[in-house]
Amino acid sequence: MVSVLTLVIVVIVVALVFDYINGFHDAANAIATVVSTGVLPVRTAVILAGVLNFVGAITGTAVAKTIASGFAEPMFVTQVVVLAALIGACIWNLLTWWYGIPSSSSHALIGGLAGAVVAHAGLSAFNWGTLVDKVLIPLVLSPLAGFTIAFLFMIGLLWLVRAFRPATVQRGSRRLQLVSACMMAFSHGSNDAQKAMGIITLALVSFVAAGYTGLPDSMLPVGKEVPTWVVFSCAAAIGLGTMAGGKRIIKTMGAKIIRITPLQGFAAETAGTATILTASAMGVPVSTTHCISACIMGVGASKRLSAVRWGVAGNIVLAWVLTIPASAGFAFLSLLGLRAIFGDNA
Repeated sequence: MVSVLTLVIVVIVVALVFDYINGFHDAANAIATVVSTGVLPVRTAVILAGVLNFVGAITGTAVAKTIASGFAEPMFVTQVVVLAALIGACIWNLLTWWYGIPSSSSHALIGGLAGAVVAHAGLSAFNWGTLVDKVLIPLVLSPLAGFTIAFLFMIGLLWLVRAFRPATVQRGSRRLQLVSACMMAFSHGSNDAQKAMGIITLALVSFVAAGYTGLPDSMLPVGKEVPTWVVFSCAAAIGLGTMAGGKRIIKTMGAKIIRITPLQGFAAETAGTATILTASAMGVPVSTTHCISACIMGVGASKRLSAVRWGVAGNIVLAWVLTIPASAGFAFLSLLGLRAIFGDNA
């Protein structure tokens, strides 16, 4: 029989793998527009984004604490439950990455946690109120906020630059877009890397709450605090994953929704950054993918509604709706399979 200590180590490794997948799945969030407009080549862009993802990831843990303690009590969370949640999220992320669909890694993880907890301890074991307050309401509000901010910001920019020559605007907006892409990468790290931090901390809290020993005290959380080694490990994993790139989704977000210009890219990334950093400060695990996708739609709609390819946008929104139930289903089935393997440890 596999020991619980071994399962904890496996959970940590799989969580870091999820974080790495999150990085290359969501690389497009920060760099799709800057690559599509030719401001930076893709290799330079992903390296820059990876570094800034790391920097953003070590700036706070409010979102990680929400993941670690908000959705389920430690008594209902075994190591196999966490492992099943991660497997469900990874399956959905890889499927959507393969088809070039910019879905939410954050919501995939939360959906995976819901499916695994329900499979293990029933519907009442999961905190559905937290899901509504911290996920479903922001699922609607954050894209709407991003769309609106981007729409209004783009109109304001067009009004400000109306007296300048197009060539001058083009040169200036390319420089501004480089800055906004860096801000977007920083904000992405500040929110998304914390999801893996939270799931590892949840596994460690569950390990301690169950009375198990075998890990050094320096590895264990004090109260609800995220251990320092978890912060830096997850920051490194998402940074390296981002450097691996995500060309399929970059193409969808940078060219298929609208044909984006540098000025539009600057507006979209600035609006997305503002939305995501606000959510990170509030401890809300918002989807960075939803935010930047909505911001790109917003800047496109500011020109004219027909500038947005609403068919592509509709497919993206469909993926948003399906992410939580689909990843929950994959996690539910994963828990049943893992329980058959690990028996009482599940």
